[in-house]
Amino acid sequence: MSLSRREFVRLMALAGAAGLLPVTGRAAAERPSDPYEIPAFGQVRLLHITDTHAQLNPIYFREPNVNLGVGSALGRVPHRVGAALLERFGIAPGGMEAHAFTYLDFAAAAERFGAVGGFAHIKTLVDRLRAQAGEGRSLLLDGGDTWQGSGTAYWTRGRDMVGACNRLGVDVMTGHWEFTYGDEEVIRNIAEFQGAFVAQNVRVREEALFDYRFEDFAGFDEDSGLAFEPYVIKEVGGIKVAVIGQAFPYTPIANPARFIPDWTFGIEDGRMQEIVDRVREQEKPGVVVVLSHNGMDVDLKLASRVSGIDVILGGHTHDGVPAPIRVENSGGKTLVTNAGSNGKFVGVMDLEVKDGRVSDYRYRLLPVFSNLIEPDRAMRDYIAEVRAPYAERLGEKLATAGELLYRRGNFNGTFDQVICDALRRVHDAQISLSPGFRWGTTVLPGQTITLEHVLDQTCITYPETYRREMSGADLKMILEDVADNLFNPDPYIQQGGDMVRVGGLDYVCDPTAPMGERIQAMQLADGTPIEAGKSYVVAGWATVGSQAPGEPIWDTVATYLRDVKTVKLDRLDTPRLKNVRGNPGMADYAGAVI
Repeated sequence: MSLSRREFVRLMALAGAAGLLPVTGRAAAERPSDPYEIPAFGQVRLLHITDTHAQLNPIYFREPNVNLGVGSALGRVPHRVGAALLERFGIAPGGMEAHAFTYLDFAAAAERFGAVGGFAHIKTLVDRLRAQAGEGRSLLLDGGDTWQGSGTAYWTRGRDMVGACNRLGVDVMTGHWEFTYGDEEVIRNIAEFQGAFVAQNVRVREEALFDYRFEDFAGFDEDSGLAFEPYVIKEVGGIKVAVIGQAFPYTPIANPARFIPDWTFGIEDGRMQEIVDRVREQEKPGVVVVLSHNGMDVDLKLASRVSGIDVILGGHTHDGVPAPIRVENSGGKTLVTNAGSNGKFVGVMDLEVKDGRVSDYRYRLLPVFSNLIEPDRAMRDYIAEVRAPYAERLGEKLATAGELLYRRGNFNGTFDQVICDALRRVHDAQISLSPGFRWGTTVLPGQTITLEHVLDQTCITYPETYRREMSGADLKMILEDVADNLFNPDPYIQQGGDMVRVGGLDYVCDPTAPMGERIQAMQLADGTPIEAGKSYVVAGWATVGSQAPGEPIWDTVATYLRDVKTVKLDRLDTPRLKNVRGNPGMADYAGAVI
């Protein structure tokens, strides 16, 4: 039975009275009985959403039970999961916030507390939070990964989400998966977007400047070579607020560069410092905000190297972090946040400005429990309208979930295993490989798996499958490369995704080992050792280089699900892990720890 609004408010009041909810800022504000009643504080309210991945309707999303931190990141937020995260932020186990921020007892808690997110519900909440702050005293910022992640976004090329964001009232956004629609559609969608799109780290290649196809685009600056506006100035509550954009720095590496041939990306912290200094000197803002899609580890390092930033509102790594992390740098301190994914949270950062500087703050990361918030009617009608042409296809019933199907986690998820099993069976392969994407909704035990659920896991603009032979040496190289993206001790080398998912393959992983030595003892599912010089039949999808020749991955998975009818996994292909025992970023790991 789902929790009623009355029971929800009662439990939140009890939790607040018992001091069980995290309080941030230098002064502890008294908790109201209504969890969505956030009294105004200071002059500026920043509302933050990120990584919604085109989820217009409420969904379920399970947080990871494995998010390992190694080296200096050991035990540091966001690399704490389950009970270790609750302890760090003083959240009581068993309640709604524990459910929102952790994987613990997920299926039962999801049945009790209901689905999360949904743009119609977010619209109601955002409007309420704006009203609480007062007219002209708030900004709504979107950290990107908004136009991708659903069937309707794929079929409309992101335009359904542009319309939703316009109706939501997004003031400023940056991007990542947005770029995978290709440069022409990016420019078109930004033109239709009613807010500002900012990215200080996207430059036009020098060789493209001489005949640049988008020279008439308003955000392009020929002198600097920047493809988009680097920042925007907004007046909020009588205070100048500078919002600097930081798009995902590894877009042409993590995604096909062929979609955006004229643009270069990068972290560009040197240029960030120059822009912050210039904005501080010329614009005299009271608040400097970086709207980032770096990933939290990268943002923490950036905050330590660049001074003059008050707040980094971060995304990309889907970390739901209840309180900001304060990072010291040569110019003072910077607050670093990350607001989860899939529309599950809305971040609320209230800032008090005195003598031209931020003097105090309050922060709440609000879980959006959709059964506790009335959907906005106009947004609800818009969502129904844009989904209508695809409703029949989205609703196709494929199978039943015999267990909880989820994606998020460093090494594997049960829905990832479904994809890997489908690739092996449908394409008759010994081994399957599937990207470690962090987006993808959760299906509860007993739920019908629809084509929409499959599209939620797979809908990208390069979905083609392949079946080819690979040597054992090539397989190890792939695994080592992805492991370094995940576990390199320098956050600037990490790319924010999880480990490539495997089917029919077992191996040992030592996240603490140096590059090239993390992957060991590779073997087939039957125990046969992988030989470097031997070839194996491998099926996979989402090739970043040239386009693969096979059918879209959702067709492969749909074929598999129609055949199995009820999904009950025989095994979860997770590596045996070394040197991670006791790591607070791991709990209830399905594989062996050696």
